[in-house]
Amino acid sequence: MELPGPKSRALIERKNKCTARGISQGTPLFIEKASGALMTDVDGNEFIDFYGGIGVLNAGHCPKSVVDAIKEQAEKLIHTCFMTSMYEGWVDLAEKLIQITPIKGDLKVTYVNSGAEAVENAIKIARSYTKRTGVIAFEMAFHGRTNLAMGLTSKVRPYKYGFGPFAPEIYKIPSAYCYRCYYHSTYPGCGMHCLEQFERFFAAEVEPETIAAMIIEPVQGEGGFIVPPKEFLPGLKTIAEKHGIVFIADEIQTGFGRTGKMFAVENYGVEPDLMTMAKSIAAGMPLSAVVGKKEIMDAPGPGMIGGTYAGNPLACAAGLATINYIEHEKLSARAAKIGAFVVGRLKGMQEKYSLIGDIRSLGAMIGIELVKDRETKEPAKEETAQITQACLSQGLIIISAGVYGNIIRMLMPLVITDEQLEKALNVLDWAFAKVQK
Repeated sequence: MELPGPKSRALIERKNKCTARGISQGTPLFIEKASGALMTDVDGNEFIDFYGGIGVLNAGHCPKSVVDAIKEQAEKLIHTCFMTSMYEGWVDLAEKLIQITPIKGDLKVTYVNSGAEAVENAIKIARSYTKRTGVIAFEMAFHGRTNLAMGLTSKVRPYKYGFGPFAPEIYKIPSAYCYRCYYHSTYPGCGMHCLEQFERFFAAEVEPETIAAMIIEPVQGEGGFIVPPKEFLPGLKTIAEKHGIVFIADEIQTGFGRTGKMFAVENYGVEPDLMTMAKSIAAGMPLSAVVGKKEIMDAPGPGMIGGTYAGNPLACAAGLATINYIEHEKLSARAAKIGAFVVGRLKGMQEKYSLIGDIRSLGAMIGIELVKDRETKEPAKEETAQITQACLSQGLIIISAGVYGNIIRMLMPLVITDEQLEKALNVLDWAFAKVQK
């Protein structure tokens, strides 16, 4: 296929005249319509979607029940601002989120508009509750593009470069990145240095009594689809409990069925104090939430959290319909099956292609780390870009990740058919063969 086609080329020219240069595009395409796991551009080219709106479309493109819920709501009420005039949809979705959140006890909910806003509000709530100011985050993390969220994020380019100074009292800890262990150890015989480091950290860097919150993605997304050992998250929770630190699970990319459970922490048997949610919460409508223990969530007084568009009626209707759809279609179980099938195929590719250094997955959140040499583990950034472009030429949209830009990440809609999945993996296999000559 010709990419970009003539209509996309014309739109690109218009876009370049009116859109800020800082908004980058991974493909030279303008999408006209999409359904399930397929997208069609303005020139009629069809693509299999392996990036799912960067984790937003676990329920697929335009699920009918969600579209119907949005249409019905739009005919009745589009906006009032819940902080002034309330509406039932806000409460309906909050009750549903409390029902599915894997934290025992009484819970409460607040909404905002984006993942970064959810992170910022979770930190605000934790600070209000603890009367402390410090925050612990982890290397390879991505928590958003606002000022505080950038401070929590690890990847310098393009997310942080030239945008400082960042919010103070943020402390970074090496994450459990076993393939590139900070301590040059090998799991499981390592003794979990990534947990042992806290004793030194609290003696050398900051007193734990000043730390309000510890925030971590159960699987680090943009940082490289890093799946930690089973001991890591429970170990962090134990450390947080010992020192009265609010433990925040950032489930923005991992939530809503992606990892084989409704939320990724369920794979580790961990109960956070607070959880941030966004992306696949509403099948593409702008909505995010913080859900957590009542005593923590109620720490800020009236008017201290909120936002004009937070919990918009259309977004709440879409959120409730999306969660019901995920449950009805058993998409968490489908994610587990997708993950097992894809990893099986990838292991076969790993035997053929030395570019594949590591394969990481939890359910259908799957990453492939590409290296120039398996011994030195030198990141293969250029080859990663070549493979994604080769896939695009054959109708598969797949994107990269990682602080070195050498991870191919998979976030296919969980409604993808077996036939589409097989076709996409055949394209990926072909792309590896083409790049690794």
